Amino acid sequence: MTKRILITGAAGFLGSHLCDRFIKEGFHVIGMDNLITGDLRNIEHLFHLERFEFFHHDVSKFVYVPGKLNYILHFASPASPIDYLKIPIQTLKVGSLGTHNLLGLAKEKKSVILIASTSEVYGDPLVHPQNEDYYGNVNIIGPRGVYDEAKRFQESITMAYHRFHGLDTRIVRIFNTYGPRMRLNDGRVIPAFMGQALRGEDLTIFGNGKQTRSFCYVDDQVEGIYRLLMSNYHEPVNIGNPNEVTILEFAQEIIKLTGTQHKIVFRELPQDDPMQRQPDIARAKKLLGWEPKVGREEGMKITFEYFKNLSKEDLFKHEHKDFSKYNNR
Repeated sequence: MTKRILITGAAGFLGSHLCDRFIKEGFHVIGMDNLITGDLRNIEHLFHLERFEFFHHDVSKFVYVPGKLNYILHFASPASPIDYLKIPIQTLKVGSLGTHNLLGLAKEKKSVILIASTSEVYGDPLVHPQNEDYYGNVNIIGPRGVYDEAKRFQESITMAYHRFHGLDTRIVRIFNTYGPRMRLNDGRVIPAFMGQALRGEDLTIFGNGKQTRSFCYVDDQVEGIYRLLMSNYHEPVNIGNPNEVTILEFAQEIIKLTGTQHKIVFRELPQDDPMQRQPDIARAKKLLGWEPKVGREEGMKITFEYFKNLSKEDLFKHEHKDFSKYNNR
């Protein structure tokens, strides 16, 4: 019998790639998204398939899905600073109320549920690289706290459901991931740099550029998530690429890749922006036999080709969505 999986945040960057993967694996995929940051263009190629269906719904409200569900992947959440600073209440709600609703659904359906957490639970880390036993250094009342604390609560309630109700749960801590279908102007490093390069603008670095990030190509990330879902491990697992690079070095790589002649300019660093980010993936290697395969040079070429082929309208437009209708109360 065909296994059925619910994927929330299905029209987003990572959610849409997960839809593709589970269709490829022979699942019946139910996508769910309120489209506050997602884009139906990311999944429109799936609409003609009998094994794909889509629900336009906000998981912060009661979630009902008819029929059996074998698995649930909860990936619904704003994921870029531009988004969660514009819609802070919605970000907190999807991490708390949304997660509670989906854990309840998993309990009712006896589903395995995987919760998408983030490296942001580590905050501005005092331990480097970050392993899953590190508790983090987070400013809970800072502007980034709405995202960081939503994810930390998400992990706590997931483990509570596992321990109290015996729910079969998974938690993935996702480090910076990139690839086709990222939103060009969502404020994250890679689309921001590539968009500026393609528009012939100077590349903007916040701070002095010495802060580090570790970028994982989307195919590697999806493979890690798939293996974690199919495991029987309940505690958090880091999935990311440990190849660390400074933002300044990365900007120079983008200039070389895109052939832009423009310069790098520096702006003030946002509050609580983490200075280091590198995953310790020893647990993923041991438990899942997983490690990233796609090097940054290869992955960036693929991503650049995707952005280069966007329409001029997509390239030059800036995020201006009206978030007021999304119950940001």
